Formats: sequence, structure tokens, C-alpha cells
Amino acid sequence: MRLSERQQKILDFVRQYTDEMGYPPSIRDICRGCGISSTSVVDYNLKLLEREGYLRRDPEVSRGIDLSDRKAEQRKLVRVPVMGQIAAGLPIPVPAADTWQAFDASEALELTEELVRGRPDVYALRVKGHSMIDALIEDGDIVLMEPTQTAENGQMVAAWIKSQKETTLKKLYREGEQVRLQPANAAMEPMYFPADDVEVQGRVVGVIRVLH
Repeated sequence: MRLSERQQKILDFVRQYTDEMGYPPSIRDICRGCGISSTSVVDYNLKLLEREGYLRRDPEVSRGIDLSDRKAEQRKLVRVPVMGQIAAGLPIPVPAADTWQAFDASEALELTEELVRGRPDVYALRVKGHSMIDALIEDGDIVLMEPTQTAENGQMVAAWIKSQKETTLKKLYREGEQVRLQPANAAMEPMYFPADDVEVQGRVVGVIRVLH
């Protein structure tokens, strides 16, 4: 099949986006990147490209686009342990900061090295709650975390609240002697704690969308 100008543009965008981001674009990313207003038009053209062998799609996975000239078997896979749940809402208990390494994860993800961007010791957490929906993180999604105890203002982190022995997923802002943990949901209020009561356990470096 001879590709139309639009189909070639979509294919080029998918390739460029994947190279730059380390994971494939969503349909809405393609709409924005290719100047297409309708998601159904993008979906139609992706189906044609898949039928002709230019790419593969996994219907069960958001961003499940794989270019046919990038064979999975040629990619190095990295095992990422799923360390439990983290609350995008009110905090819920997860392993404490000093027990991450000793925690025995019963579940693991096999991800491409591109997805973790070469970072060592990346771990995953399942999101529980809706406080980060404006950051496109839904209940049941999986966040990929880089172990770190530092973060810049505005970065999304797993914050360990020492006094409550609980962890929450929020954007972190240091404001003098206190820390503001900010949800990405206009209907929810920020949480404030003394600065010495909050410890960063990890920083979000990726999101895996689970279709609901």
C-alpha cells in the first residue's frame, strides 16, 4: 500500500516520539503532534498502518504501539518490581523508606530499557485514588519510580509522612518550614506537614496506563 501524506506523517511522528520519550505516543498525542482534530481519524489510520504491517498495536494497553521495524526481541528488557500500592488521595501504608530494598515483590514488570531510560533500581507502584487525575494518572495505573531522597518543587514524588507512617503520591513543594503535598485534582485540598515530617522516597519517571 502506498502511504498517504497523513499516514506517513503519523508513522514519522510515532517513530520520533518513541525515540525522544522512550515510550509510544497515545492517540491524543498523535492528534496534537500531527494536527488532527479527531481521535477516530487517527485510530482509522493506525488500523490501516497495522493491517499493512507498518506497526503493531496491543488493544489492552494504552500507548500500545510498536513499530514493526523495532523488534521486541532486539530490545533489552529490564525487570521492574511492583512494590505495592500508593495513594493518590489520602495516604495508605506502604513499605517504609528503610525497607524498600528488603521488600520481596511478588509481582514484576518486564519493560524495555528505553522505558526506564537507563535508570538503575526503578520500581513500580499501583496507584489507588483519584487525586492525580489532572496529571493523567488514574486509579489503577502504575507509576515508575526512581529511588531518591531529593526532589525539586513541583516534581511528583512518593512522600513518606513519618508521623503517620504512610506514603502518598503528590507534587511536592517546600515552603519554608513546611512542605505542601499538592494533588493534581481541583476538587481536592493540598496537604501541609512540617518539613522534617516528610521524606521523599522516590520520584515519578513514567506512567503505565491501565485501561479501565
